[in-house]
Amino acid sequence: MDKSDVSRIIEMAWEDRTPFDAIEAQFGLNEKAVKRLMRDNLKPSSYESWRKRVQGRSTKHLAKRGFSVGRHKSYDQNKI
Repeated sequence: MDKSDVSRIIEMAWEDRTPFDAIEAQFGLNEKAVKRLMRDNLKPSSYESWRKRVQGRSTKHLAKRGFSVGRHKSYDQNKI
């Protein structure tokens, strides 16, 4: 895996709304492999911060999401 792929995986892992399933579909890494990659490529304090942020977050797991796909849309977004 090249540096740009690792960088993109880290970026996707930090994003709140990007599920681990999307990373697996695009790069073939399951949640456990993403955690290992993050541990190996981040400072220990950054990794711990990320783990606290991700742990239990429903948006990182498709099965726990309250919505299927899409993005948040303001109620008046289409009125303009």
